[in-house]
Formats: sequence, C-alpha cells, structure tokens
Amino acid sequence: MAIGPLQGINIVDLTSVVVGPLCTQILADHGAEVIKVEALKGDLARNLNGKSPTPAMGAKFLHLNRNKRSITLDLKKPAGFEALKKIIARSDVMVWNVRPAAMARLKLAYEDVKTINPNIIYCGLFGFGEDGRYRGKPAFDGIIQAAAGMSGLFERAGDRPRNVPLVAADKVVGLIAVQMICMALIQRARTGEGCSIEIPMFENFTKFVMEEHMYLQTFQPPLGGTGDPRLLDPRAGPIATKDGYICITATTDKQAFALYDAIGRPELKTDPRFINVSARFASAGEGYKIRAEAFKAKTTDEWLAILERNDIPAMRMNTPDTIFDDPHLKDIGFFQVKEHPTEGPIRQMRLPNKWSTKLRDDWQPAPKIGQHSVDILREIGVPQSDIDAMIQDGATSDGRLKR
Repeated sequence: MAIGPLQGINIVDLTSVVVGPLCTQILADHGAEVIKVEALKGDLARNLNGKSPTPAMGAKFLHLNRNKRSITLDLKKPAGFEALKKIIARSDVMVWNVRPAAMARLKLAYEDVKTINPNIIYCGLFGFGEDGRYRGKPAFDGIIQAAAGMSGLFERAGDRPRNVPLVAADKVVGLIAVQMICMALIQRARTGEGCSIEIPMFENFTKFVMEEHMYLQTFQPPLGGTGDPRLLDPRAGPIATKDGYICITATTDKQAFALYDAIGRPELKTDPRFINVSARFASAGEGYKIRAEAFKAKTTDEWLAILERNDIPAMRMNTPDTIFDDPHLKDIGFFQVKEHPTEGPIRQMRLPNKWSTKLRDDWQPAPKIGQHSVDILREIGVPQSDIDAMIQDGATSDGRLKR
C-alpha cells in the first residue's frame, strides 16, 4: 500500500498529455491513489514522444504517469458513464483538463458531479478563465507561452520570438494545480466541504511571466517600460570560456568585488558604475561585456577553481546530454534505472525532495492502456458478467498485462 502525506486520498484523473498528468503524478508520488480514466485509444501523450519498445508507451507518458492505475471507459456508453460515476462517488478529488463546455456536454460539470459526491474537490485545468472573452478557446502549451508574453521576451533579448524549448506553461500550471488541490484538502478537513477550483493556464502563466517583467509599469503612473533589462540582456546567460561555458552569479557587493579581483580588474570595485547593487543593476550590460571578455582567457575548470576559492557562486553549464554525468546528481542517485514490465529498463528521476517521515517506496511503472480496468471495475462492485459485456460492447477494454 502506498504511504506518504496523501495516503488515503483517492483521485479520479480525467487528464491527458502534460498539465494534468504532471499534477496527478506528483499527488500519486506522495501517496494518493490515482485512477487514470482514459478513452479506449489512450492518452494522446502515449504517442507524442518518438518510438518506444511497445506501442503507446512513449517516453513522455512514462515520465508523467507512474504510480497510477489505468481504466479505459467510453463515457458515451451508459455502462462506461455509470462506472465513472461509481469511481467519482468513492473519490476525494476529480481532476480534468478539457474545455468546460465539453464537461458540461458529458454531464460532468461541477453541479452534476456534486450530485454524485457532494464533498468532492473538483479541479479543472483549462486554457482561459470563464469570465473573459477567451473562455472556451482551445489552448496548448505553445499557444499559452506566446499569448502570456514568454515568447516575446526572446525578441526583447535580441532573438526572434520563440517558445522556451520545453512545455513550460503546462508544467508551471500543473505545479500550481498541486498546490490548489492540497489547499482544498486542508480546507475540506477543516470545514467538511468540497469545492470547485478553476485553474486557467493563460492567467496563471501570465502571472508567472510578468512578476519580473511588469518592471516599471508596476507603478502608476508608470516610471518606465516593461521588461527587466538585466534579464533581457543577451549576455545574461552562460559565459563562454576557453573550452566551454560557465554560469555565475555575483549579486552582493562581496561577490561582485571578489569577481573583479578574480578577473584581474580590482579597479572596478571603486568604479561608480559597479560600486553597489543599484549601480551594477543600471550598468548590467557593461558589466556583462567586461565579464564576457575576461572569461575567454581560461578554461571552464580553471575558472571554477578560481571562483570557488573566492566563494563566488558558479557552475559548469550542462546540456541535456551531459546532465547524466553531473557528479552531484550521481552522488544522490538522481537518475535511476527501473525495470518496466513491458518497456524493459527505463531511466527515471527520483523525487528531489526529502521528508523526515517515510514516503511511498512501491514504485509503480506507468500503466498500459486500460491495464487495471477489470480490477477497478470489480472494486467498484461491477459483476464479472457486466464487465464482460462492457468489454464486448466497447465500453471498456481489458488491458491487463499477460504473464
């Protein structure tokens, strides 16, 4: 049995792709029992990530759906919908990520679900808030990144407008959903009442982007424009060395002055452009230029040794290929190889955070489509003869692993 802070919490997961599955996997990793309800074709993410040893088990799906059980249900068939209602009746939380109008058509709006389970926490993740003119518009990560201003930051930094090369909006909003659900569980424990939570991607990701970049438009009347110039400078990222790249941060006076000594420019400590935090912020572009010129002279290893001696925060730049060899991540066993019953050995990442109390250690691999359909239907009281009829009718499927 799974253990952890969410042990005993039952979640019905009607989500797909990234934003919802990330949320429900985190909840599952911390002890919740998650039933993933899929259409008979399965979650779209099963086929989004290149090839896999067996069909519909793509890498992205494997990383977002461990510790869940999968049941397939055709909700347009009466038996499939009745089975879902029985699962909902036994659940603490219901998570979904389609447009609200689609949930209403399925008779799964909050008012409908409350009649099945009055105490449920009903959590919807969708594109745009229902109070605005964009309500009901379809939304995907790339659309939200651009609409919320993230893509335009690259243009401000001297590049073309483009998206961050990961599903940043989906992941940020998925993490926010975990927070909202946990807060709702605390509220229900205190009041005994369930609730509906609407988590719009556009609004949440706009807040995420604009907390730095509202900048001088924060003040009314404005004291200037948007965009933190220190972050938007194209030289703000990793610095080229003689043989690679290094990333450093020297924000405090102590760190900045130590850096000036390290690069052989002690006179900068009394330069009015760099004499304190405010001056360095205003002169960030000039500081980046000086830094870039200095770091060309030595290798990354040489600079790391110098910076460590001077207690200046610095790290070697990793890539998605070199990160596997990072010595710290090796020390803590961050990347672990687990045996999947159909995919063979797969590389997973362990939970980053440590608890003084025990967390679940019964790692369960991401399921095949409908792998647990029969078991779950039995648990909710569906007779075997009815299960057989549902399989025959296409209301569910028997995806159990064959031994």
